[in-house]
Amino acid sequence: MLFVGAVLLALFVIKGPLGLVLVGLAAIVEIGETLFWIRLSRRRRIRAGAETLIGARAAVVSPCRPLGQVRVVGELWRAHCEAGAGPGETVRIVGREGLTLLVEPE
Repeated sequence: MLFVGAVLLALFVIKGPLGLVLVGLAAIVEIGETLFWIRLSRRRRIRAGAETLIGARAAVVSPCRPLGQVRVVGELWRAHCEAGAGPGETVRIVGREGLTLLVEPE
């Protein structure tokens, strides 16, 4: 946007070599800004999938003795809890086996 404004100023308002200097500076600023945002966007890896649920809390929906269901971030998941947990209790996700979450009571 800055570059377009500089070009328009150079063509219609500022005459002579000062207009070219203005366009050059605007181009350098645009390139710098683009490189900054590209570098900033690559700093963190995208987190997706069931692996991101490990460590999260879940609410037990149906009794986990040892198999049941838990609600995590609005989704129902099949859960396996060795210690057992009743409906309404909060559990922590410690792992997963396929599409079954391994949980333990908090």
